[in-house]
Amino acid sequence: MHKQLKNDLIHLSSLLEQTKQASEPYLNEINERPPATFFSKKESLEISHEGLGAAKTLDLFLERYGDHMPASNGPRFWGLVTGGTTPASLMGDWLTSVYDLNLSHAANSIAPNIEMETIHMLRQLFGLSENFSGAFTSGATMSNFAGLAMAREWVGRQFNKNISQEGLHSIAPIKVLSSEAHSSSFKALAMLGIGRGNMKVISKLNGNREAMDISALKIALAELKGEPCIVIANAGTVNTVDFDDLQEISHLKSEFKFWLHVDAAFGGFAACSPKYAHLLNGINSADSITVDAHKWLNVPYDSAMIFTKHRDLQISVFQNSGAYLGEIAEPVDFIHLVPENSRRMRALPAWFSLNAYGLAGYQDIVERNCLMAQKLGEMIEASNMFHLVAPVRLNVACFTLNGDLSAERVKTFLTRLRDDGRVFMTPTVYQGIPAIRAAFSNWRTEEADLDIAWQAMTECYK
Repeated sequence: MHKQLKNDLIHLSSLLEQTKQASEPYLNEINERPPATFFSKKESLEISHEGLGAAKTLDLFLERYGDHMPASNGPRFWGLVTGGTTPASLMGDWLTSVYDLNLSHAANSIAPNIEMETIHMLRQLFGLSENFSGAFTSGATMSNFAGLAMAREWVGRQFNKNISQEGLHSIAPIKVLSSEAHSSSFKALAMLGIGRGNMKVISKLNGNREAMDISALKIALAELKGEPCIVIANAGTVNTVDFDDLQEISHLKSEFKFWLHVDAAFGGFAACSPKYAHLLNGINSADSITVDAHKWLNVPYDSAMIFTKHRDLQISVFQNSGAYLGEIAEPVDFIHLVPENSRRMRALPAWFSLNAYGLAGYQDIVERNCLMAQKLGEMIEASNMFHLVAPVRLNVACFTLNGDLSAERVKTFLTRLRDDGRVFMTPTVYQGIPAIRAAFSNWRTEEADLDIAWQAMTECYK
């Protein structure tokens, strides 16, 4: 055995303790650290011949990077839709790396129970029926990919074609209907060979809405004259967290042939709160559902789930053939359910967090985040520096600057705000208006963070 490996094996317990000690300053200072920083390129290191050993490598990391790591999992990272890491999920993630299990197969250890049990708890959290099976993916992009891959297979079956076997050339181009699909859905359509250009944008409701006009959807479906298609519905749009009327869309399934894929990447967590759960009425009529875990579930990257009522189509698409794998049997190996062959045990952090905090804990996170977004919206509306461009519906405040407005001015403000180091937000465009999104999804965020952020916003405004 190489001398550095042997030495690190002997001192493994001490190395883990050193790593814990190196982590503690970051975790203790997370409220004070800047949530984002300017990227500055470093000259790359050359690989050493003999290696440094783990202890010296830890020292090297701390020297080169440790003090510069931003607190993107802290309470004032309000860009994109980014959760944090709950204490329990951090414990689960540490153990995931300790066990380093490739959770591709279901018959070789007790570990697959963890994923199946976690999916069961998540079904309860989201109010999904037992008809849905689920599996973990690496994020919402691959979850949308998996859902739309099954949808592609379903469309083929309507023409008595097996797309996973025969390819897309065996049928006419697949039509996809949506009003405000997430960018990851367009990426998935490109990867699946359906094509970004086959997405037809359905008009939205009037009145500053991003939700689909159901009457326009019905017209578009009728124009297909019975041709099967895919409908992508939103349970929470990115800019304003608007929800398509899933109940009304589900009623159309009795009249038209379409696969209903619901992108509930973070909006699905509205189910945690009695105040907002009604927004998801009708979700059980979906054929596939995307939910992200490293957003509002607040577990480490990379983690998401795909739920479906069509396990047979899922296996048809993702089955992995090989003499060394044997026949598909119950419980079905995860290798046959998701795009990845090798996959880490990413359900364990979620299992820890769900058991640690329960339904009440996640209701608290959701409702507290929504309250913070609403309070920020009120502060913006009362200000002469900013104004809302859309109502605060859930956990995102979408707003812009008063005065002469341009994308460059918004960019300059956000750069100034980032470099100030107290809060981080990201730009967007809403109905042609250069705007800013403040997305609340971190379990740490409290009212004191709102006060700190508002002071930074007013001081950085010019």
